[in-house]
Amino acid sequence: MSTVTSTTTHRSVRSLARRSAWLANALFWSAFAILEAVNHGWLAGTLALAFFVLPDLTFVVALDDAPRMAKGQLPPRAVPYYNAMHRALIPLVLLLAYAFQPFFAWAPAFAALCGWLAHISYDRAFGYGLRTKEGFQRGTKEGFQRD
Repeated sequence: MSTVTSTTTHRSVRSLARRSAWLANALFWSAFAILEAVNHGWLAGTLALAFFVLPDLTFVVALDDAPRMAKGQLPPRAVPYYNAMHRALIPLVLLLAYAFQPFFAWAPAFAALCGWLAHISYDRAFGYGLRTKEGFQRGTKEGFQRD
């Protein structure tokens, strides 16, 4: 019985550490987006805010299916779009391209990527992650996977 308690405690400590790291990351990207908006004007601020909101607009893809879904379930048709917009690797690769490609140097684009990364980081910090193909949060009972 102590093994089960020890494993559960270890898992919750890892989860808390992971979520705390995501929160620190979210605060960093938020501060960077605000700094870019202050330094580069309204367009940078507008794009940072738009890309902060954009990942959750993927719900609109299958809005007509929403009434038929279980509580907390995203319509399966929207899952590929939702997961694509909630993967940190995509904006990170674009940030690398921004950093190393001189033809891509436009400050509002950098601010937008900071806003996008802030959104992803806040989601992870508050326990929201990628979805299963059925539309449930991974790591939940319905998703059949552990975090």
